[in-house]
Order: sequence, then C-alpha cells, then structure tokens
Amino acid sequence: MKFVTYNLYEGAQPRFGFKKNEYIIDIIRASIWIKKDQEDASFLEIPSELKLALENWNFNFKKLKELYKATPEDDLDSLFANGKPIATLEKDVNLFSPVINPQSFRDFYAFEQHVRAARKLRGLEMHPDWFKIPIFYFSNPSALYGHKQEIPYPLNTKELDFELEFAIILANGGSNIKSEHASKYIAGYTICNDWSARDLQREEMAMSLGPAKGKDFASSFGPYMVTPDELDHALDPNGKLHLRMTCHVNGKLISDGNTNDLYHPFSKMIERASMNTNLLPGDILGSGTVGTGCILELRPENVGGWLKKGDIVRLEVEGLGVLENKII
Repeated sequence: MKFVTYNLYEGAQPRFGFKKNEYIIDIIRASIWIKKDQEDASFLEIPSELKLALENWNFNFKKLKELYKATPEDDLDSLFANGKPIATLEKDVNLFSPVINPQSFRDFYAFEQHVRAARKLRGLEMHPDWFKIPIFYFSNPSALYGHKQEIPYPLNTKELDFELEFAIILANGGSNIKSEHASKYIAGYTICNDWSARDLQREEMAMSLGPAKGKDFASSFGPYMVTPDELDHALDPNGKLHLRMTCHVNGKLISDGNTNDLYHPFSKMIERASMNTNLLPGDILGSGTVGTGCILELRPENVGGWLKKGDIVRLEVEGLGVLENKII
C-alpha cells in the first residue's frame, strides 16, 4: 500500500489516507462510510494519522489492508461520509511528508561511490572504519516538506544542493534491535531530498563538527510511504532492492543511480541507530546520497552551477514515485 498525509486546501488540517488507483482515500471518512454501508464499525479503530498508526503497526496495517479491499474499485468519487467525499483525485490534493512530525530523522552515509567522491574533494582517502559501521547525523525533524511544496532558499549560502536519497519510516519502535530482526520494524519506504548548503556545511566541518546549519533548513520526503510488500518484485537474489534513482533539474537529467548500490543495508542502520537508545514509531532513517546524487559530487561546472531560486528539482525512485520541489 501507499500511504499519504494530505489536505485539500492550504491551512486545512492534515489527513491520513492511502492511494487507490488515481484517488486518495480518506481513512476516517472511508471507515465511516463502511460503518453505514456495510454495518462494520471495526475500521473506526484505525488512528487518524500515520504516526499514531505506526505505534501498533502490526494490527493497524492488517486493518488498513482490509479497508483497502472493502472500498470499491470504481465510482469512488460518488461515495460520501457525513456529506463529504471519501476519495479525491490525487492531482487535487496537497501532499505533506508522509510523517509530518517524526521525533527524529537520522541520515546515514551508506553509498560508497558518494562517500569516496565527497572525501576525495576534501583530500581524504576512504576511512577503513566506514566499511565496518554505518554512520549518521541527526537532521531537523521540524523542517520537513512534501511533494510539490516550495523550498525557501536559505540565507547566507551561494552553494545550494540537492541530495538524491531514499529512506525508511519505522514502525512500533524498539531498542538494541539486531539486524536479523530489523525488517519487522520497517513500515515503508519513501524518497528523500536532503537539501544542503555546501558553503555553510564546509565552514562547520572544517572544525570537525556537523553538518548542522548546512542541512537543517529543509528535508523533503514523499510522495508516499510505500510498504515493503509492494516492492517484493524488486528484490535481487541477495534480498537487496533494485530500484533506479534519478534526479532532473529543470527537466534535465542530472543524477542516475540505483538503490542496489547501498553498501550498508537498512537492517544494519537500524541495529546501529537503536543501540543504547529507543527508536520511536515514525522515526526516519535516510540512506545517504546515491552515487552521482548531488551537485557536489558531479561538480557545479559540469551541471550548470549550484541550485538557484526558481529551479525545479524532481527526484524519482522506481516504485516509490516522484518527489518534486521548487526553490523560491
């Protein structure tokens, strides 16, 4: 399934829904409609937002799959609950980050090609310990944007960059999770753009701390949280996802990579992140940048310069959808 957080007009309260065909089904309204139409009130137990549903994901995901099957395939726009439609065409909704208020967003550094390129630019060889442990930094969970939301150009930078990533959203929560048990904590996958101000980042990291102000102004996620069962067809013989990842800037292909190049799997990231602490439902773990997945790596002189106001950055990951933002 593909889950979303959305609203219908600016300023309206975000709502919890799922994608069915070209529609977004409102979970609360669909549950009310089924209670009236089929005399089944059990779906009213489903929480009203994704983050809350993730607290007891095993039960709630089962109910949500049943709700999906209980809604008709056709004429969805003719169904109403308390005078309001249960379904809206996807093109007519505003999408937020699938989880709009996670407790944390940890972003890892797990694609070898990108790490090698980034370190080379700083005159550094690969550190041997990088191959031993997945490393991460904490970004800002209160500066999240969804598909088609506009990104304000940050102050005091002239080197704005995108980063093409994908991420997992955690279910249930836990601590000291072993990698062999980690898959049951993955509620779903989403696309991530870890926006970066390279000049600010460079200032901080020269003092062996950060990134902080170089990255805490914006992160984009979406358009959906895609559950793992939707991606079974994309698993290779080693159990790794094989999904093409691309970035277009103003319609021009800039980056082209694959999830399969991930060196540290998400199971190892979960093990590392949960060591000596609690991971919470709705927490987000990012993959880090795929190879070729940023201007820093490609070099601005080769791709028309750093990002500027008015640019439209379109990330696409096979099976996960499209995440597009305009810089203002």
